[in-house]
Order: sequence, then structure tokens, then C-alpha cells
Amino acid sequence: MLVALYESEIDFEPRLVDFADPASSAELFELWPVGKIPLLRDGDHLVPETTIIVEHLALHHAGARALIPSDPALALEARLWDRFFDLYVGVPMQRIVLERLRPTDRRDPLGVDEARAALRTAYSMLEQRMATRTWAAGDSFGLADCAAAPVLFYAEIAEPFSSTHPRVAAYLERLLKRPSFARVLREAKPYLGLYPLRDQMPARLLAACE
Repeated sequence: MLVALYESEIDFEPRLVDFADPASSAELFELWPVGKIPLLRDGDHLVPETTIIVEHLALHHAGARALIPSDPALALEARLWDRFFDLYVGVPMQRIVLERLRPTDRRDPLGVDEARAALRTAYSMLEQRMATRTWAAGDSFGLADCAAAPVLFYAEIAEPFSSTHPRVAAYLERLLKRPSFARVLREAKPYLGLYPLRDQMPARLLAACE
């Protein structure tokens, strides 16, 4: 979400939610009982879910850069790959990360194996797609790339792809050099100690957070 906001150069007031602190998270659950972030408050409107927030901003607060193509066919392609990164990279990656937090007697090795296999399938699909592309959808950085940046960053830690999928690795390097994502990573640095797989982070990804 922050990548999209920084790309668009839209003014906003961030609110950090600490889920370990009931007082901090109480307002979020009151506004959106699902308790999932991000949640945008725009006047009297509450807008949940990253993709929907980007769509809302494109409709009502057009920023410095259009993240959704004006061509309907290209817009549909961008939305498809936004979903691809969320569902087929983000979901299995999170499953692997959260396994680290489970008590030993409640571990799910089969589920983790399935998540790793799902990621490898996604990597192979993306490797093929990026053969002749710079960005995931369309000719310029957009919605799908905003979705790709954080999930590929953390997926490289959970189930590394750099040595097996060079085009995906090169794509991640382009994302890391994007000023909007570089800013997000710098701002995340104080919280890296809370990341369950912090001990597995490669040096180049740690350096990207400096």
C-alpha cells in the first residue's frame, strides 16, 4: 500500500497499529471488525484492502503517476497480476513465515511443503512472463508491481529464487531500486527484529533496508 501511495505522491496521514496492544488495535476493529490492514479513511468513507484502496485513489485522488492503465485490456491485465502476486506469492509465503511462530507440537510440515511448492510454481510462471518485460503488466511501473515488491522481497527469504529463477531475481532488483519501495524498506528497518525469519535474511536484502 505504501509503495502505491509514495508512487502517486498523495498526501496522507499514516496510523500505525500495534496488534500486541489492545488499545492500539481497538479502533481498527471497531471500524473494520475483520481487523485487517491497510484500511483507508477518506472523509466519511472506509476503504479496506490494498487493491481496492489503489482503485479508490485512482478514481477520486489521481496522483502524480497513474498506476492503473487507462486502456481497459491493459487494466484487466494489471489487476490479474496484482491478484497473482497477492494470492500465489503472498499467501504461501506468509504460510511459511507464520510456521516459525507455531509451537513445536503444532507445526504443519506438510502445509509448509505445499506452500513451498506453490511458490516454486509461481516463480516458474513469473520467470517465463518476465522474459521480455521490465514490469509485470504494461510498459511502466504500476498496480501489479506495487503488489509484487513486498511479497517478492519476503518470498526470497522464505523460499529463495535468486539462484534458480534469474529473471525473477532481476525483477526484484529493479523493484529494490524503485525509490518508492526503497523508502518503504528504510521505514521498515526499525521493525525487522520482529520478523520471524530475520535470521535468514540475505545480506543484500538487509542492505536494502539501510
